[in-house]
Amino acid sequence: MIKKVKLFINLIRIWPHLIVLIFHPNRTLIKQDVWAWKKAIGFGNSDYYAFLLLLANYPEFRNVFYARIGLIGFILNFICPKMNTLFITTQDIKGGLFIQHGFATIISAASIGQNCWINQQVTIGYSNKTDCPTIGNFVHIYAGAKVIGGIKIGDHSVIGANCVVVKDVPSNCVVVGNPARIIKKDGLRVDITL
Repeated sequence: MIKKVKLFINLIRIWPHLIVLIFHPNRTLIKQDVWAWKKAIGFGNSDYYAFLLLLANYPEFRNVFYARIGLIGFILNFICPKMNTLFITTQDIKGGLFIQHGFATIISAASIGQNCWINQQVTIGYSNKTDCPTIGNFVHIYAGAKVIGGIKIGDHSVIGANCVVVKDVPSNCVVVGNPARIIKKDGLRVDITL
């Protein structure tokens, strides 16, 4: 009974978000985000119901949603607050961005490709006033990793926990350590310092 009351209260507070989803020009990207979150979390619900559940229960999802809808997100934040330790300043983010535990995370990239996964305490940012990373498609960046400067992270690459990356990473690589080194490329074990 308590869960139903909580859900009802959350639905009252988040219904304006559903209206924005239906009419916003970025609705396709937002739906791709919902699909990525459904897959990662294991939701089997319809897209709209999953959207409402994500808004009600995952402040990280709210941050992604508000980044997608711009100024309207600033207004909706008063009704349903976002996570205040997760900062997304990247304007060009393809669909399917999943942020797991967004605590103390900064995402300032030139662009982020489709279906990327970012964990907590990650910094994706500038090395100076103009140089910030470009993140490819299907990239996983795990807890505590730092991706800094005007570099490119290739498609299907994995940046390991607490890794510090300041040089380009080719596609299909697993990178670990500080200084970063490639330990797997195209499925084969290697040991290449970046």
